[in-house]
Amino acid sequence: MHSLRTRITITMLSLIFVVLMIITLLSAIFIRKTEKHKSNQLLQMLCESGEQSLDYYFDSVQNSVLRVAAFVEEDLDGLEDEQFARHMENAREYFSMMASKTKGVLTYYYRIDPSVSQTVKGFWYIDLDGDGFKEHEVTDITRYDVEDTSKLVWFTVPKHEGKPIWLAPYITDNLDVRVISYDAPVYWKGQFIGVVGIEVDYSTMAAEVNGIRPYDKGYAFLGDEDGNLFYHPHIDVTDPSSDGKYEIPARAADAGAFIRYTYDGVKKIAVWRPLSNGMRLYVTAPVSETEGDWQGLILNIAISATFVLIAASIFLMIYTRRITRPLEQLKEAAEQVDRGNYDFALPYDGDDELGRLTRSFRTLSDNVKVHISNLNGQVYSDALTHVKNKGAFSIALEELQEQIDHGEKVPEFAIGVFDCDFLKVINDRYGHVKGDIYLKTACSTICEVFKRCPVFRIGGDEFAVIIQNADYSNMESLMERFDEAADSINESSVEQWKKVWVSKGFAVFRPSKDSTAISVMQRADKLMYENKKDRKEHGKIELCLPADK
Repeated sequence: MHSLRTRITITMLSLIFVVLMIITLLSAIFIRKTEKHKSNQLLQMLCESGEQSLDYYFDSVQNSVLRVAAFVEEDLDGLEDEQFARHMENAREYFSMMASKTKGVLTYYYRIDPSVSQTVKGFWYIDLDGDGFKEHEVTDITRYDVEDTSKLVWFTVPKHEGKPIWLAPYITDNLDVRVISYDAPVYWKGQFIGVVGIEVDYSTMAAEVNGIRPYDKGYAFLGDEDGNLFYHPHIDVTDPSSDGKYEIPARAADAGAFIRYTYDGVKKIAVWRPLSNGMRLYVTAPVSETEGDWQGLILNIAISATFVLIAASIFLMIYTRRITRPLEQLKEAAEQVDRGNYDFALPYDGDDELGRLTRSFRTLSDNVKVHISNLNGQVYSDALTHVKNKGAFSIALEELQEQIDHGEKVPEFAIGVFDCDFLKVINDRYGHVKGDIYLKTACSTICEVFKRCPVFRIGGDEFAVIIQNADYSNMESLMERFDEAADSINESSVEQWKKVWVSKGFAVFRPSKDSTAISVMQRADKLMYENKKDRKEHGKIELCLPADK
């Protein structure tokens, strides 16, 4: 007990014990805090990304309607039937052009108030099957009281409000389809003339929301500040018994604030962001998933600490002098882990307790690092196609933007956007399993041709690539190879869902024109829709489907 070795051993063991307890405690605090911080960041990022995506979608519809409204008010030069007829043809042509450039349009219309003209009623175009817009017989407005805003809401509400307005989801009277719409009143010399509007397929909005999936059991839904529910992946809001209501947590909470609540006995955390059409996007996930397996990690650290203490007591009694340096190295490595740095060197590899402890610590650290890496990989990987997802694409755009803003050298890159034609038709005719095969075939073709470029799935039927380095100079050749590959697949495939019909658009970053990477993405998206329209006009898109039974 009084020997120097014994006292040194006891002192060292006491010191090791204290250090390990401190490290275990700090690790517990650090791991839990880190898991909570990362999960909050993920929910916030997904919510903001979803907000941007949905707002981009809603804003495109809104801008199209406002431009049409401005055009018809400027074009209208009188209320006589002959003047109205000329005006209606001009409006029809302009509205057709704007609708073709707007994603997800189900119907568009320009209706005249019967009190203004009994002969000129306006027009209504629909596209229910994705084969193009066809004119539909217009609703007889004279059958309704246009002062009653509970009926014929697409006409009566904007007339009553006197301004453009988004309407809550509703079932169209004639088509029996659930839609959301944006409508604008039209005036001529202060007199109400009629309404222009666009109805968007409810399922298109639902697909955008369903693409937001935090963790295994997380999801997103749409509501408003009054607790009304517009879309939920697990609740049928069209069921009259549900009354469109849902216990939305903390309605008064500020946008971006984290909300903890319990639903169906499950503790959850949620965050919401306002959308440009007045809705709210909620992203929620179970707390058990967001906090991760931090308790197991802490238990492993505690067990490892106990093992260190036992091994060190035996080792110190034999190798007091040799143990000092390896312990210092081990302590330094533990501090690196505590700071979140898993890349450290532990050179001691002796065939003894300390050596085994060092290897165990390395294994533990590697396992934690792999675990975190796997979590990140799952978050930014698309489950169906296994390419990068929309969240990864947003991060890639941010990195490009940082190069644009702060890089010493102006970056050279291009963005390509691909849209899989007929996905809805294939899903409806052959089922979603065949639709998934169709998407995977298109994705694998993109990946094969653009094999050195990162490929992202940014929507239900949309993909994107970022082209840089050698592929940037070879972009034209890659585009030709993609067309050849698609043609080869289509010639050799009999089943419609194994073919590749893809519209594409490529935009090159121009420092003189583009201040943001998003503007390059938007140009590529616009070029893709122009390509889709051109291919339709020249008969390059042809889908052979069996006749209806």
